[in-house]
Order: sequence, then structure tokens, then C-alpha cells
Amino acid sequence: MLPLHVFEARYRAMVVDALARDRRLVVVKLRPGYEATYAGKPAVYTVAGAGEIVSCERLPTGRYNIMLKGLWRVRIEQELPADVLYRLVAARRLEDVAAASDVSAILERIRSACGRLLRALGRPPDLLDDALAEGQPAGVIADRIAAAVLPDPALRQELLETLEVPRRIERVAGALDDLVNEVTGGRG
Repeated sequence: MLPLHVFEARYRAMVVDALARDRRLVVVKLRPGYEATYAGKPAVYTVAGAGEIVSCERLPTGRYNIMLKGLWRVRIEQELPADVLYRLVAARRLEDVAAASDVSAILERIRSACGRLLRALGRPPDLLDDALAEGQPAGVIADRIAAAVLPDPALRQELLETLEVPRRIERVAGALDDLVNEVTGGRG
């Protein structure tokens, strides 16, 4: 789930159109150096997240608070000509490459690191229970934990681009270990 406060005119128009259409949006990460062309069409990463607006609040100022539920990874194949303020693209849905072997040990490592992190931060031990719940695909657990916990946008983009689930969950486990060490000063 991604909460967004939409305030720019082009993105307010995009929300209006998405709500009238299928409620779906693609969220991209801008490439470094975007500042020079931000008002126009800055370069973006070609792998992005696609989601559905599951709640929307229009504010008296014309801005929106929306909640976007992530559904898929997509690869942007081309930008489409458009007479709207925002950008339109043709994108292809990307599928996870499932683990060929048992990944339960890595998932346990993720659960353990999350527990240590929550203790170190003085947060409730059940704060991430939904994200860590048994029965979910391993890739979903990695994605939910990365979105909820990992602060580095470059790492999150790397994880978004990693379709091989074993590689992705291993990377999340390592990043969590690093984060726990940073927060605890190496005291675990």
C-alpha cells in the first residue's frame, strides 16, 4: 500500500482520469539528474510499479490523498503521444521467477531481522505481522517488507527490478541485517 498526497496539477488530472477509467496508475522512479527537466518529461526507470487506487479523498484545495495498492511490476515499453498534462505509457506486466528450491530459511532470516529491528526501535512486536504472514508467496513478503522498512530508494528500485524471487528475498534479508546493525550499532 502506498499513500500519496497528490498536489501537482498534472497529477491531479491523472487521478481524476484514473478514477473515471479503471483506477490504475503506474508509479515510476525518476532517474538521477531529473531536476533540470522535472517540469517537462524527465527520464524515468523503465521498471515501475502498477497499482489500483483503493481509496481517495479529494481535499477542498483540489488536492487528493489516495491509497494505491501495488498489483504488478511493469516494464515501460514506450511513451505514448497524449494531449493530457501527464505522461501515458505502454507497459508490459512482469512476472516473478519463482524459487526452484526451498526458501523458508531465508524467509525465517527476514522474520528474525524484522523482530530484532522492531525491538531495537521500541515498536510493537506485531507491527509487521501482516507483511510477514505465513502462506504468502515469498516474493510478496519481500516486497511488503522492503516497502515498509527499507529506507533506501535506490535499493527499493533494485528490488523492484529483481524478478528472481530467491535473489530478491536474499537481498532483502541482507539489507535488513545491515539496517539492524546500523540501528543497534552492531549489537544485533
